[in-house]
Amino acid sequence: MRRCAVSISTCPIYEGDTLVIDTVAQNDKTFVDYYRTPHSTKLHVVERWKLIDNGEKLEVTYTVDDPDAFNQPWSAVRQYRRVQQPMLEEVCAENNQHLFNYHIPVADKPDF
Repeated sequence: MRRCAVSISTCPIYEGDTLVIDTVAQNDKTFVDYYRTPHSTKLHVVERWKLIDNGEKLEVTYTVDDPDAFNQPWSAVRQYRRVQQPMLEEVCAENNQHLFNYHIPVADKPDF
C-alpha cells in the first residue's frame, strides 16, 4: 500500500501511463459488485486505469483483498470502448429510485 495522508482513505498516483487508485478504510455498508457481495471494513481495493488500443479503449483492473470476506485476493478486468456521441445530461431529482433499480435478485439467506 502506498503512503498517503493519514486522514485520506484513497490514494491516487500515476505509475507511468497508468492511474493507480489504492483504497482502504471503507465502511461495510456497500457491496463489492453488482451481485451485492458484501465485504468487511478490512476491504482493500487497488484499481489500475489505462488507455489501450491507441486510446480507443479504457481498461480497468481491480484487485480486491478482504481477509474477513474472501479466502484470497481476487482480480477482475473491465474494458470500456470510446464512443463518439454527445454526452447526455442526467437529471438528478429527489427520490428518483427508479433510476437505480437494477432488478437484481436478493437471496433470503446466505448460500455459504
